[in-house]
Amino acid sequence: KKKLTQGSRLILSTGRSFAVLFIVSPIPDAPPMDREELFVQKLRQCCVLFDFVTDPLSDLKYKEVKRAGLNEMVEYITHNRDVVTEAIYPEAVIMFSINLFRTLPPSSNPTGAEFDPEEDEPTLEAAWPHLQVPIEPSIRLVTNNLDACKHMTSGHLIPFQLLELFDSEDPRERDFLKTILHRIYGKFLGLRAYVRRQINNIFYRFIYETEHHNGIAELLEILGSIINGFALPLKEEHKMFLIRVLLPLHKVKSLSVYHPQLAYCVVQFLEKDSSLTEPVIMGLLKFWPKTHSPKEVMFLNELEEILDVIEPSEFVKVMEPLFRQLAKCVSSPHFQVAERALYYWNNEYIMSLISDNAAKILPIMFPALYKNSKSHWNKTIHGLIYNALKLFMEMNQKLFDDCTQQYKAEKQKEKYKLKEREEMWYKIEALAKQNPQVNTLPLAIKSSKFNFFIFK
Repeated sequence: KKKLTQGSRLILSTGRSFAVLFIVSPIPDAPPMDREELFVQKLRQCCVLFDFVTDPLSDLKYKEVKRAGLNEMVEYITHNRDVVTEAIYPEAVIMFSINLFRTLPPSSNPTGAEFDPEEDEPTLEAAWPHLQVPIEPSIRLVTNNLDACKHMTSGHLIPFQLLELFDSEDPRERDFLKTILHRIYGKFLGLRAYVRRQINNIFYRFIYETEHHNGIAELLEILGSIINGFALPLKEEHKMFLIRVLLPLHKVKSLSVYHPQLAYCVVQFLEKDSSLTEPVIMGLLKFWPKTHSPKEVMFLNELEEILDVIEPSEFVKVMEPLFRQLAKCVSSPHFQVAERALYYWNNEYIMSLISDNAAKILPIMFPALYKNSKSHWNKTIHGLIYNALKLFMEMNQKLFDDCTQQYKAEKQKEKYKLKEREEMWYKIEALAKQNPQVNTLPLAIKSSKFNFFIFK
């Protein structure tokens, strides 16, 4: 598919471009006393914006001057220590802000079936070759110099603007933003609560209003690192974030775009506090997809990751509703759903949990396994079901035999009830025929299971 490009770069004014973008001598060639002023000049040069969309061939000379200046500053910061002085910090922040922060254009990706985020090519920012370069020195400033960080994050404006840009359609830009925000979060304790709150707001808007945002995966990736660093015991606000934000994220239709990062965050919480296992699993069962089989496979993947870290005491609390859902999955006509559920029987830790609680689990699973061992259309599923039944049999032969007898007794009871219903319908039909007004009533047509009435 053809790649699209977008552009929000606007040239400020032709006059300013020609007035500002003259070639400045290289910084290392200047006397040490002049290097600070020369660095500031180059920063101001790089504040000029160009049009990369409507006329990409315009001002090529000045675009090259800007690109060369940006690369020179990156190299100078990289190879020289303590060269970024107090006078340079605010100029660097201004340059960074002018080049990076802007109002994002309307999304060019429709939210319907026309756009598949897993297969379609992303929309790329036309100005990225120039946009990327000022970000690199900014990352170095954030990483290496706390004073520079203070200038960049004075107030909450810059973190807020960074978060707004996560909706960019260009994955290269989102990746850079992720690095900058993560490092700012690590450097500034005072900004952490604000950043988390703003990320929550983005998620709330995504879940309950728009269902469209390009940077959910990157934000969850940042949160995965943040959750990993949470101190114990977990604060109540962090637990609420899990229940009110991470779990509802499972119901959005574009789950596949960010599910690996989401599952990682959920598992991180459970490794921190096992008491959260019950509300998490019950939440997953609440949002379990009814008609979307690929999404159901994702839920099964995540559920296995959770079971890998679950405590036996927590497993007992959720095993019955959990295995009732697994029984439905085993019975699914979609073979990938049934296959993924049956792979649980290849997991040694899950099998140990099942073995310890077989008296509760086997009666739940047996009907689905036994029925589909004969009736499922896919032969691969037959083999996996036989394997699961064999493991149950080896686990507890007597319990297995009891479940077999109970299943057969239930089937016999169902057949008896069906026969009773059919006989009752025959009696009703016979009584109807004895009615002297039978010729004026609808014609009854007998069937082995149903009665259909056709009006003359």
